[in-house]
Amino acid sequence: MRMDGDSSPHLALVEDDAETAQLLSELLRENGFRVSVLRDGRSLSAFIGNGGIDLVILDLMLPGEDGLSICRRIRTVSQLPIIMLTARGSDVDRIVGLELGADDYISKPFNSRELVARIRGLLRRARLVGPTPATPQAPLRFGNGWQLNPVTREIHNASGVLISVTSAEFSLLLAFCRNAGRVLSRESLQEMSLAGAVGGSRSVDVHVSRLRQKIEDDPRQPTLIKTVRSGGYVFSCAVESAAP
Repeated sequence: MRMDGDSSPHLALVEDDAETAQLLSELLRENGFRVSVLRDGRSLSAFIGNGGIDLVILDLMLPGEDGLSICRRIRTVSQLPIIMLTARGSDVDRIVGLELGADDYISKPFNSRELVARIRGLLRRARLVGPTPATPQAPLRFGNGWQLNPVTREIHNASGVLISVTSAEFSLLLAFCRNAGRVLSRESLQEMSLAGAVGGSRSVDVHVSRLRQKIEDDPRQPTLIKTVRSGGYVFSCAVESAAP
């Protein structure tokens, strides 16, 4: 609950260039967002600690600690949606940013309407896959001893072995675990876990296929993530809290 009574989404904009920060903050406020402008990772960490932030827009090129390092650090303590904003638009930079936990990556110069649309998409996803009230970040257990930790964004198999997954794959599995037994359309999965991803529903199929390769005993005959004809997918096993 917001203490000031303002229900509009609160964005943290981390941008050291004063002119860019002013232009962006004005754009975002005109579109109904509250914006707090910060200059570096240290300011952001203190701000997140105070609570009340709904999404972070993080410039890649910052003085001192860069955006990639800040993103990695945030992901160890928070699942806040993160959009990386940068003048470096190479595929390598984009992939590294996403692998470190960013939810989206937008290159400068950008279309202002597209930025606003992506922010709103990520906020919708955050609401749909929001933490449960009782144990918001408790580890989850499913299948034959698999364990997923929303805080560290790690997945371990029954033997305790850490399984390497991308940020998108983790977000997709988290969406399945928090909606176990429900048929989820490709569109809803796109909103909940892959907001901003290129390729629409096709990208969901690709990520599901890759995830099956990592968690299913036989990916060709999956027992955890099942395809529902003309419906989407369903996570067909029980999920329980693994909190002590």
